[in-house]
Amino acid sequence: MNKEAKKNYVEEMKKNFTSNESVMIAQYQGLNVNELDELRKQLREKGILFKITKNRITKIAIKETSKKGLEKYFIGPTAAALSSDPITTAKILTKFSKSNNKLKIIAGFMDGKVLDEKEVAIIATLPSLEEARAKIVGILATPAQKLVSILLAPGSKIANLARAKSLKN
Repeated sequence: MNKEAKKNYVEEMKKNFTSNESVMIAQYQGLNVNELDELRKQLREKGILFKITKNRITKIAIKETSKKGLEKYFIGPTAAALSSDPITTAKILTKFSKSNNKLKIIAGFMDGKVLDEKEVAIIATLPSLEEARAKIVGILATPAQKLVSILLAPGSKIANLARAKSLKN
């Protein structure tokens, strides 16, 4: 790689690290091309960039970003998954590493904090943004469903319900 290519690579990596809120770092030694392609495909479907890095040059690029604490993790065959959704990224990487033990998640970065591999595993167990929204909607919709079912009940059931309530008081 000549000087101009290295300079462009550093700038590209700096841009990638600053424009994404989260980074997950994994070592991929032993994965073949088909396995890497499958992982990339899964990540790409969720809008996550999976970049196999040149460690020495990446360390130079990362020094000038808020994620400089990750510098020490770029050792050996390293890849970085960059996205705005750390939970989905952690879920995909963790699921893939369970089915293929050659992928090892070694660190992450989220909300201005460097995460170790245990913290990344904990994040992978959290519900995704879509799952959390669905749960909240379900919680909010339940009282409305009960009210509608009462209003749609025949008059005799409402009378029985009112009578039962009055007997309790």
